[in-house]
Amino acid sequence: MSLGDDNDGFGGGSGQTRTRLPEGGTGDPYDGTRRPPARSSRSLITVVGVVVLLIAAIAFANRGNGDDPKTTDATNPSTAQSPTTATGVRPVPGKNGTIPTGFARDEQGAQSAASNYAVALGSDGMFNTERRHDIVSTIADPSALNQLQAGFDADYSQDFLKQIGLAPDGSAPGGATFVSRTVPAGAKVTSYSPEAADVDVWCVGLFGLTGESSTKPVTNGWFTVTLKLKWSGSDWKVLSTTQKTGPTPVNGDNPVSGSEEIAGAVKEFGGFTYAR
Repeated sequence: MSLGDDNDGFGGGSGQTRTRLPEGGTGDPYDGTRRPPARSSRSLITVVGVVVLLIAAIAFANRGNGDDPKTTDATNPSTAQSPTTATGVRPVPGKNGTIPTGFARDEQGAQSAASNYAVALGSDGMFNTERRHDIVSTIADPSALNQLQAGFDADYSQDFLKQIGLAPDGSAPGGATFVSRTVPAGAKVTSYSPEAADVDVWCVGLFGLTGESSTKPVTNGWFTVTLKLKWSGSDWKVLSTTQKTGPTPVNGDNPVSGSEEIAGAVKEFGGFTYAR
């Protein structure tokens, strides 16, 4: 089970082709008596002069008043960012293991925290007891830690691991590679105050086992994770998580890759360590 499991051309031509013959009187397309006129040196000098003047004009127009060119005016429709534009502040300076920590106490920080926590909660580490406890203890608010740990321990029971073909420690059988990876596609804040925030994270997940004998091939699924966050000390921490299926795009017509190619991609392409 991944975090995403619900306990689930060109046109416009006329169609005609015109053949333009050389302007000589013979009609022979190989007649070399007519050539393009040679460009005089005076013409060349004139062209170069125009180019130099054009470059100078552009440079003068771009001098500005010293403002940061990256700054946008939210009141000006021509410069304001679209709500769906990818955004982000500088990455946080700290990490606890592989999970970023120290997010800003604002809406952007809450979205970043929720996105990174969704990545952690959808990773293969959740299928190993020790690693799962480390992940949950890193992201959980102290007041919700015990409840979250107990809930996730029940979700990732030994019976469930056996059902999906994993060993009791969450490892894959010999000759197979276990894949569980969550990739955020976007995030939005549905409720915010300096003390608490509710954030929805839209994700795509990969889940399954590679290998010739696998009966659980790697599939992908779209889902939205909702995280209730609390400002705890100096960072955003998780109080609870829920999820629902979708929004799901129409599947493309890409050919399905073989098991070996998927296993190679998982090993060669590392997951992101910082989202948004």
